[in-house]
This record gives sequence, C-alpha cells and structure tokens, in this order.
Amino acid sequence: MLTFVGLGLYDEKDISIKGLEAVKSADSVFLEGYTSRLMGADVQKMEKYYDRKITLLGRDDVEKSPEKILKAAVNGNAVFLTGGDPMVSTTHSDLRIRAKEKDIETGIIHGASIQSAVCGLSGLQNYRFGKSCSIPYPEGKWFPTTPLDTIMQNIRLDLHTLVFLDIKPDRHMTVKEGVTLIEEMAEKKKTEPPEIYIGMARAGSKSPFVSAGDAEKLKSVDFGGPLHVMAIPASLHMMEKEYLQNFADL
Repeated sequence: MLTFVGLGLYDEKDISIKGLEAVKSADSVFLEGYTSRLMGADVQKMEKYYDRKITLLGRDDVEKSPEKILKAAVNGNAVFLTGGDPMVSTTHSDLRIRAKEKDIETGIIHGASIQSAVCGLSGLQNYRFGKSCSIPYPEGKWFPTTPLDTIMQNIRLDLHTLVFLDIKPDRHMTVKEGVTLIEEMAEKKKTEPPEIYIGMARAGSKSPFVSAGDAEKLKSVDFGGPLHVMAIPASLHMMEKEYLQNFADL
C-alpha cells in the first residue's frame, strides 16, 4: 500500500489527523523535499512529532529511481509525504501511475494547498484564476519569458495568475526577485509589465504577510523569511479590492 499524505503549508502540525494516523501506522515513511518545503519544521522535528523515521527524497529519487518507494509499498504500508497537497505536482501523479502499473494499492490524504491559501490571504476569488506559472532563477544565457506570456494571456481573459517562485537547495526566490524578473521579461519582450502585484509570505504560519501594489512598492517591502508566492490580478471585483485594501495595504 502506498499512501500519499499532504503535510499542509508550514510546519509539522499542519498534517491532518487522518494523515497523522497513516504516518504512525506506516512501515516506511518517505518525504519529498524538492517541490515544496515546510519552513517551520525540519526532518528531525517531524520525526519527533510523528514518532517515525523519515527518509528524505530528492527529485531523482522520485522521478528517475522510485524503486525504493515502490518496493516498500509492495512489502508493507508506505507513506509518501509532500508539502501542501500531494497531487498538485505532476511528479506525484506519475509515481501513483507507476504504483498502479505494479498493482500496488494507493490512497490519498489531502492537505491544505497554497492554491487555496492564496485566495484566503489575498481575497482573490478562486474561480477567477487562470493557468498558473513558475518563475525560475535564470542560469547563464537561459532566461525564460514564458511566465510573462501566461500572465498576460490570463489578464487578457480577465483572469488572475498564481505565480510560484523558485525553490533551490540553498535559496528561495523572494517577491522582490520575482517582480524584478517579470519586469526584465517585459523589457525583453518590449511590452508593458503588470500594473498590480500581490506578494505573500509564510502562508500557514502564525505570521503570514501580504502586500499589494505596483512594482516599485513591492520591491521596497520587506516580506521577511520564506516561502514567498505571488499573484497577479486581472480586474478586481469590488469585494476583492476592498479585501486587498484591508488586508494587503493596496
């Protein structure tokens, strides 16, 4: 049996009771540590709270060499932990398909996701979001501008955009870096950048931070520690605008 368990947004206590029960009854527990991270807890803290040994996995362990996970699921109850909700990343869908091909029973225990948390933090209505995008750190001559294409296409359709910011082993992209990169993309494509940005930090913690405004404002705001995420709104409904004025200093 392979059970995918979402850990929620911030620390080891965000896991659901159902998820915690699955972890405590598991023979093997794996933690995927590359698509998202719980900034309020490290592996040691999680092991103490869950009372289980946790095997930390990198991208290659899941995408290229998942045999260890699948073997554990054949021989007993294996739990695969992920930040947020397990099936938001296509990597995890692929792992579930591989398990199905080997006749391994699977299950999903969902967790709070940044995709819904952004609506609560920003007040943007969830049914008005279009395709999301991710901004990676440029490397050498590689400087992708497709995130801006997604943002502008959504704006033309009057849809908001959720913008994920890059996570590296040694650094986490900030709102300021994300806004700056979008401006550079617009310059390269000789087009106008978005007018309004919404930056959010530490969703799920006791001290989340949200600020909205133009590029210059957001580049001057100190959002504090990671993780950061952004939303680019299209036109704002009266209630959305009022929410941002009250809770994001628009």
